[in-house]
Amino acid sequence: MTLRTILVCLTSTSSAATLLKSAAVLARRDNAHVIGLHISESLVVYPGIAMHIPDDTYEVFAQSQKGHREEIKAIFEAQTHAEDFPCEWRQMHSNTKPVSNCIVENARGADLVVMAQDDATQARMTALQLPAHVIKDSGRPVLVIPRDYSAETLGDAIVMGWSDTREATRAVHDMCAVAGENAKVRLLRVDAQMSDTLADYGANDIAAALTRHGLDVDVVHRKEKAKKVAEVINHEGFEMGADMLVTGAFGHSRTYDFVIGAVTHALLSDAKLPVLFSK
Repeated sequence: MTLRTILVCLTSTSSAATLLKSAAVLARRDNAHVIGLHISESLVVYPGIAMHIPDDTYEVFAQSQKGHREEIKAIFEAQTHAEDFPCEWRQMHSNTKPVSNCIVENARGADLVVMAQDDATQARMTALQLPAHVIKDSGRPVLVIPRDYSAETLGDAIVMGWSDTREATRAVHDMCAVAGENAKVRLLRVDAQMSDTLADYGANDIAAALTRHGLDVDVVHRKEKAKKVAEVINHEGFEMGADMLVTGAFGHSRTYDFVIGAVTHALLSDAKLPVLFSK
């Protein structure tokens, strides 16, 4: 598989250049069409709030949104003007809809969505962060780029967090579109109960399937022990010298995620490498 359409969600001037540089690494490989999406928000006053909002407040807000949009567009043009792959600037207004809904609508026509990692403090405080919504609702693989990450390669050395779940299966096959030719893939099983690794037929079968795509695959088992699964995946990526992590997302119920915590939330907020999430 090859990437033909990459949607880059440009929500902040602080992350726009980082996202576009990462998207360019993948777009050059397949001559993919890169869409830089920026969505301007509306100042929404809910009916239950009994207060008057002066007209000049709306004007100031609109001007600030315009200035923000122009800054991001300038970054987009500076990052893409010398590239050979096709580029498209797309700006929209959310009106009364959440920004996440607008992104999901645009994501449906993309092979890959590229987004920025949320602010670490905000990500721990709420489960409503923007990437999480898009991962859950878009049906598309979402590549989340860490803050201030500089991508020289993407998809050449990959740690794939494997489990016998629908989400992980989807992630494995989505990974084939972003993996480089002859990429090295480490299929990582984190399981405190696994004793006979040769009997791990599910992982071994997936490894064989990926090898038929021309990928260099090995299967590795790690004990969870005191470390959380996300920590093991991050550590494995560091040890391997990986340039990407891949995992299925939100495989548990929302209640479980809220009470116990989840691998997805931990990787969304703390991963030091780009993470490809599939749901």
